[in-house]
Amino acid sequence: MIPRENLRVGDRVRAYLSKIERSGRGPQLVLSRTAPEFIAKLFELEVPEIEEGLIEIKGAARDPGLRAKIAVKSNDPRIDPIGTCIGLRGSRVTSVTNELAGERVDIILWSPDPAQFVINALAPAEVSRIVVDEDKHSIDVVVEEDQLGKAIGSNGQNVRLASELTGWELNIITEEVASEKKAKETESIRSLFMEKLDVDEEVAQILVDEGFSTLEEVAYVPITEMQEIEAFDEEIIEELRTRARNALLTAAIVGEEKVEASAGDLLSLDGMDPETARLLAAKGVHTTDDLADLAVDDLVEMTEMDEERAKQLIMAARAPWFAAE
Repeated sequence: MIPRENLRVGDRVRAYLSKIERSGRGPQLVLSRTAPEFIAKLFELEVPEIEEGLIEIKGAARDPGLRAKIAVKSNDPRIDPIGTCIGLRGSRVTSVTNELAGERVDIILWSPDPAQFVINALAPAEVSRIVVDEDKHSIDVVVEEDQLGKAIGSNGQNVRLASELTGWELNIITEEVASEKKAKETESIRSLFMEKLDVDEEVAQILVDEGFSTLEEVAYVPITEMQEIEAFDEEIIEELRTRARNALLTAAIVGEEKVEASAGDLLSLDGMDPETARLLAAKGVHTTDDLADLAVDDLVEMTEMDEERAKQLIMAARAPWFAAE
């Protein structure tokens, strides 16, 4: 139920059938008025263009009874998906809002570009720029100081809903914080180059200014890109690439030795094979205790082994716990 909503026996209400549970008393129908799917279905009932496939609802996120965001996309360039869902004088969205106990609905234009989608989802806040981190699946959203409150929303509601809707972890920061973070990242990269490439601060800074951020980039980007750096001649470029490759090779050897050492402990388990032990060690599972702490689903996801084998390995790793008891 939507919070603070009073329903009595005999009331006629709409709800989303979320699941059917089997029990000794027969099938139990589980209904929800808080599920994101519920608001999508309500719009489908109110907006014929959705049912006809001219408009799609690409996602929905809700703070039930308070606020919701839905992302819409038009399959017909002649149709404005937001205006169509709002309806004449807001009639369509008002009908949905009334059904949801006054829940305010933001209708967002969906975009295949994650950056643009995030900017749309954070409305009404104005975004200055964003920084995408694909590895962490997160986005730093930079806003002006006067837009910070709007972007975050009351009790973090706006950014939370935008994050749920887009599927990205969103970090709202001001220009000042963004500049400080950028300075720290630059210092970290510069220090890395100075240490691993054995170069002075000036050379390291040139690499940073030219957009290099990892040893892999220095070692393996097309040589023509490095030749465009006016401060470096052919000899310096070749020396930098050689040092970067040597540093990567050394790191790989050290990492391999750690994996081998960790795999040795895991191999003591019944049912463990060298390939699986090495794979787990490479993913941070170094000891039998590490393995024992995993859930079956986690192990299956890491290794793609079947669930039964994952269960047997975890139980084998946990055997000392039961023996101690």
